[in-house]
Amino acid sequence: MRTSRRDLLKLAALAAAAGALPVLAASRVDPADRPLRILILGGTGFTGPFQVDYALARGHRVTLFNRGKRPVPEWPGEVEQLHGDRNTGDLSALEGREWDVCIDNPTTLPFWVRDAGQALRGRVGHYIFVSTISVYADGSRPGIDEDAALAAYTGVDPLAETMDSFRADMAGLYGPLKAASEAEARRQFGDAVTVVRPGYIVGPRDDTGRFTYWPLRVAEGGEVLVPGDGRDPVQFIDGRDLAEWVIRLAEARTTGIFNAVGPAQRMDTDAFLAGIRTATGGDARFTHVPADFLAARGVRFGADLPIWFPQDHEYGGYGQVDNCRAVAAGLTFRPLATTVDDLLDWHRALPAERQAEQRAGMPRAREAELLREWHARQGAAAG
Repeated sequence: MRTSRRDLLKLAALAAAAGALPVLAASRVDPADRPLRILILGGTGFTGPFQVDYALARGHRVTLFNRGKRPVPEWPGEVEQLHGDRNTGDLSALEGREWDVCIDNPTTLPFWVRDAGQALRGRVGHYIFVSTISVYADGSRPGIDEDAALAAYTGVDPLAETMDSFRADMAGLYGPLKAASEAEARRQFGDAVTVVRPGYIVGPRDDTGRFTYWPLRVAEGGEVLVPGDGRDPVQFIDGRDLAEWVIRLAEARTTGIFNAVGPAQRMDTDAFLAGIRTATGGDARFTHVPADFLAARGVRFGADLPIWFPQDHEYGGYGQVDNCRAVAAGLTFRPLATTVDDLLDWHRALPAERQAEQRAGMPRAREAELLREWHARQGAAAG
């Protein structure tokens, strides 16, 4: 009997629930023109397994370097695993080895980039650093492109920042340290650097629950609180689209800086939620509630209502980032419905206690309370 892609996804998710971390099976992929030796720093987190899966399907040889703390997925091919610890500077497993490209997924701390450069200098032809749109100094401006000013690090020495200091001031240091890491990458690897700046990364394996809040809420049905007037734009990228594009950048040895955000065209909140309702079915009814009403009641934009910011917010530009350069370099996007369907398949195969754990978004009781207040205010105004 032929196994469908959906069946493979469900089998993969069930294995994840059992403790393994499989790679979700992909459709048929054509081989690359020439095989590469690819070193991936990390590789077992969110997007890394998608990179491995796609790279193997394209015929590349893959080596992972990480601490070995996560369960190893069932790869669809041979993957070399090297262990070390970038926190302590132990990169000895990389000594004497050569690769065509190094993909650095998990780095926030600049000294990790410095140490990688020192360990790999002259033995890696191309370095791809996965950064973030949080590097931009002004997140409120619509149309942020890759040449916009970056967040400045104001401490004494970014190379002195450790994981402990970062955790102590994550909100204040995340963007500036990512920007400093980008600069360190150019110091270490020169012109052979690609910087990829994603926004919200979503889809199967996303453990943050941010994007997931909306498909789950819409699928549940009933009256759904929609922030604003429905015209505020949203942006996100499926982790598989990001991962596969990074491998294609490596194949083409494309250098430069790219905003990795989607979709291809502007998507406002109403279109986003309507697309989710079409994908999930059900009787969800959307009620717009103004941002100022929500703010006055302590609603945290981007947290209680994830993925979304009003256009006049300090992060309102995060829904309007310019992705023209990335699209011209081959970034593509699968349909919203595909992301939603596959995400829900993955989520519903998790253990029941994990499914019940809401990691982002507001509790249903809080949403209902706000809707009651809004309707009461509207009724009083009409009377």
